[in-house]
Amino acid sequence: MKLKTVIIDDEPLAVDIIKNYCDTVAHIEVLQCFTNPVEAMNFINANSVDLIFLDIEMPLLSGLEFIDTLKYKPQFIFTTAYPQFAINGFEMEAVDYLIKPISYIRFLKSVNKVKLPESDKPTVIQQQTVVTTTTEDNFLFVKSDSENLKIFITDIKFIEGLKDYLKINLTNGKHVLTLSNFKNLMERLPEKTFIRVHNSYIVNLNYVNSVQRNRVVIDATRIPISESYKKQFFERIKI
Repeated sequence: MKLKTVIIDDEPLAVDIIKNYCDTVAHIEVLQCFTNPVEAMNFINANSVDLIFLDIEMPLLSGLEFIDTLKYKPQFIFTTAYPQFAINGFEMEAVDYLIKPISYIRFLKSVNKVKLPESDKPTVIQQQTVVTTTTEDNFLFVKSDSENLKIFITDIKFIEGLKDYLKINLTNGKHVLTLSNFKNLMERLPEKTFIRVHNSYIVNLNYVNSVQRNRVVIDATRIPISESYKKQFFERIKI
């Protein structure tokens, strides 16, 4: 399942920036974008919404007032050019608070804090079916921001390319962003379990639920198989 998302900001350019960022995240589906908070309120009260990106300073209704009008409050992330509102935002249990101009990496960190639907979380059975690797392939360190994070290889479900970054998706529903490239990372992963299926994707075969004609499915994520990697992939899985 994807996070059904609504973007609300009275500045069309700000809406476009958040929308473009959201389009790069596989588990986010933008339902509607609004520059008028009243129209957005009517839509959200009438539809199932999981996440809202919400500007605080808007005409008619501020973002803080807007949240109080909703019958059901989805998860929400405040966006604003005024950091002095941050305390009020967190008191309302916002997931996060993004200060404009919003960088892509800061956006991704914010999205990583959003709780996924229960059906998107890995089950115990999925964790038990993982093929073990040799001791020397048991883990790797990747640089994320100012620290080197230890990641167990069996915890990696798939890896996605996002411009200059790689997004390493893990079994706990979280992900790690690292400034690296596919070639360097592939050299550190065991060949028997990891395979490139697209210019933008590496998958761990242990977590592939099904294989379709032009894509693989890992949980609710559908990952394309490109023509340049199709032959290699199907030879590996012997279909």
